Amino acid sequence: MTTAPLTRRERLRAETVEEIQTTARRMLVSDGYDGLSLRAIARAMGMSAPALYRYYASREELISALVDELKIELTTALETVRDAQPDLVGKLLECSREFRRWAMAHPAEFTLVFTSSAIGLDRPREDGSVDPTGERFGNVFGELITELYLTRPFPILADDEIDTLLKDQLQEWNDCFPQPLPLGVTHAFLTCWIRLYGTVSMEVFGQLKFALSDAGPMFEAELRSLGAMLGFGGEYRPPSA
Repeated sequence: MTTAPLTRRERLRAETVEEIQTTARRMLVSDGYDGLSLRAIARAMGMSAPALYRYYASREELISALVDELKIELTTALETVRDAQPDLVGKLLECSREFRRWAMAHPAEFTLVFTSSAIGLDRPREDGSVDPTGERFGNVFGELITELYLTRPFPILADDEIDTLLKDQLQEWNDCFPQPLPLGVTHAFLTCWIRLYGTVSMEVFGQLKFALSDAGPMFEAELRSLGAMLGFGGEYRPPSA
């Protein structure tokens, strides 16, 4: 089934939306989240503020769209390095490293994406649907952990070893995985994510400078430790130059 070509009006609208997003991102980097306003973006583009409202009804709507675009960019970067690796261990290691690389290269964007809940941008959709950009991002690591456990099971906690209050929450989240898994796998995945994200965010926010001038070796030490937890510690490979 072929898609009808865009009309001139549709092309112009798409180009304007792209320019708005590019301008908003540039201002995010230069002026921070508080510096983002529709009026300032319109001024930088040589537009009137009312004209910009034809594309975005509010500042929140614009920033939400920017967050979606950034999640797509990050996820695409992860998928690219994942697909370039010949084996599962390589995929997990390089996706983790690419997550750190993207975050360190784009600290303002990383901060916006991963603090969107703090500024009210993670509200449930009115129709109850799942955020497709967030789901796609989560699936990168979720699918890898699922494949790892199914092909080479790693040690996990038994259900009765998990606190009841935690177990109930994990069960609800477990239903979102590609296929049913023991709760211990979900627990292990969440533990890995907390450590991966925690290490990266502390480095991005400068919270490791009190001890480390270069947090790269600490990050690699965490990867080795997580690999041991997931049963492939002996297959750790350092990053290529």
